[in-house]
Amino acid sequence: MVEIKTDTALDAMREAGRIVAQALAAAREAAGVGVSLRELDEAARTVLTKAGAGSPFLGYQPSFAPTPFPAVLCTSVNDAVAHGVPTDYRLRDGDLVSVDCGAELDGWTGDAAISFTVGTPRPADLALIDATQRALDAGIAAAVPGNRIGDISHAIGAIAEAARCGMPADFGGHGIGRSMHEDPHVPNRGRPRRGFRLRHGLTLAIEPMLMAGGHDDYYTALDGWTLRTTDGSRAAHIEHTIAITEEGPRILTLP
Repeated sequence: MVEIKTDTALDAMREAGRIVAQALAAAREAAGVGVSLRELDEAARTVLTKAGAGSPFLGYQPSFAPTPFPAVLCTSVNDAVAHGVPTDYRLRDGDLVSVDCGAELDGWTGDAAISFTVGTPRPADLALIDATQRALDAGIAAAVPGNRIGDISHAIGAIAEAARCGMPADFGGHGIGRSMHEDPHVPNRGRPRRGFRLRHGLTLAIEPMLMAGGHDDYYTALDGWTLRTTDGSRAAHIEHTIAITEEGPRILTLP
């Protein structure tokens, strides 16, 4: 069931989203050559704790996962597309890192992700991150009343196709609000003018995941969580929680 939020609820979600942005900023600031993924998780956890917020990631166990998720961040490095589990792996010069975070505050949820490089960046990685950001921007721009979910999906897919990037077909964005995953599903590819009609008060997490190799194939690592590109190519993942409003898309997970 799709829940349309009141303006008061949107303001409450904005506060949860602000905490998500702060946690992501803390993780990015902590990142550097020699820093472990667990240390990034600890930096984000400190932000959530100080804000009195909970984590929708910690302990989450969807049907595909063999164990509950053990952290407040997903940390996906290089060929990891999403859902990476923070470990003792220490970041190396040139790594491409995607960090995904959620926050629960006063019964409302925010969810966002960023991608960045550590140390000396590879030009191809910067181009991949740029394409992923442009795909997200295009999806957000299509999120206006009267459009449909397919318009968002088509806008994202067009950018990915132009950049000759693959995307994992089974994963995409989603409704969000009282819980992290709500209806409707927001595919990263689709046909325009199809799907649920967008209206004021609908809240969505839009999250393109681009794979540089151009293929859509991926596999799940032995931890049961991390999605990796089958061809070993690098991936980027960028996400915002947004609200459809009569005044245009409202990004709820900005700093």
